[in-house]
Amino acid sequence: MELNVRHDTPSREFSAEVQGHRAVLQYRLRDGVMTIVHTGVPDEIAGHGVAAELMRAALQAARENGWKVFPACEYAEVFMRRHPEYGDLLMQAPLPSGEGLE
Repeated sequence: MELNVRHDTPSREFSAEVQGHRAVLQYRLRDGVMTIVHTGVPDEIAGHGVAAELMRAALQAARENGWKVFPACEYAEVFMRRHPEYGDLLMQAPLPSGEGLE
């Protein structure tokens, strides 16, 4: 499935609209660390690789900007574990005192 993934930098969100339904990936950014906090895909469009495309777009943005990535949401953590080609971006532990979660 080819998606038009939009990156709304001020809102720190990637999104895609499919069949009238909006899927999102939300992140926080601090000190060069992108913390992926939520990936949401409506049931009506689930199972078609939408969340994976949102992740790929987010990880590409992280790579282009020189950011590390902390996958705080379960989907992001599983995706990164299953895709070792993004291992260079992975931050293994959260920053101290909740940093990166602003």
